Amino acid sequence: QVQLVESGGGLVQPGGSLRLSCAASGFILDYYAIGWFRQAPGKEREGVSCIGSTADSTYYANSVKGRFTISRDNAKNTVYLQMNSLKPEDPAVYYCATDDLRAVVAGTPSYWGQGTQVTVSS
Repeated sequence: QVQLVESGGGLVQPGGSLRLSCAASGFILDYYAIGWFRQAPGKEREGVSCIGSTADSTYYANSVKGRFTISRDNAKNTVYLQMNSLKPEDPAVYYCATDDLRAVVAGTPSYWGQGTQVTVSS
């Protein structure tokens, strides 16, 4: 069965960095796109970044461009989100999700992880 497990969240000061990991199991990650989404309390879920199956296609929300980097290691069945220069508006539960690229870009992937909390505070 498809399973996605996020890790790497935590508390960081403004300007700090975190690297989130999304470990996939139950399917071969090579053939699928992965997206990172986030949801803060009282706000709608938003797409943060996504990467195509070949890693040639990457997308970023305007709010994170230049600060976040998505990457994938198919040999480890894992996707990463490197988050630098974290801002007070970045805290949320971050989720990874998978499906074909069209569904991920549309924000409607079929499979989701349980999420990892990111907190930015001094």
